[in-house]
Amino acid sequence: MGEALLDESAPDASPASSASFREYASTRRGALRRTAFLLCGDWYLADDLVQDALAKLYVHWRRVSGRGEVDAYVRRMLVNGFLASRRRAWRHEVVAAELPEAPAPGSTESAVDGTRDMLRRALAQLQPSQRTIVVLRYWDDLSVEQTAAALGCSTGNVKSQAARGLAHLRAALSAAVAAEGGQR
Repeated sequence: MGEALLDESAPDASPASSASFREYASTRRGALRRTAFLLCGDWYLADDLVQDALAKLYVHWRRVSGRGEVDAYVRRMLVNGFLASRRRAWRHEVVAAELPEAPAPGSTESAVDGTRDMLRRALAQLQPSQRTIVVLRYWDDLSVEQTAAALGCSTGNVKSQAARGLAHLRAALSAAVAAEGGQR
């Protein structure tokens, strides 16, 4: 978190609230980044989503932290940011003359673990809303009610989208395993 963001002259800023925000951001950044990655499938976009969410959180830190629902608030901002980026992806894409280099074998971005890579590809095939629900329910381990509250939808929608998402994941993973010769 850059010091420029932690401007003590911000509306909700005080030395105590800035310190508590710094503590929250430093302890939760990794978990938020992993959740954002599972939503979007891109570490760079995940970093952007987390940075945007934390910047917005800082502006309202005292109010949000006073309610005690900071994680739910940030999770909702991550989801909203992800879904907004999916709706308007064409506005953010930049055409490049040359493709970037592929990750080196053995790097953290390469497919070191085939099962993990297979799961990531299957997750990327889900519709954004289904992927969001699957990630919140099964990665962040939220209840149906918490997921519905985070997304602003009914519990029935969460249940049906989770069931459909899991069915699509099972089918995609089964097809991927069959294509590799059933070695998993």
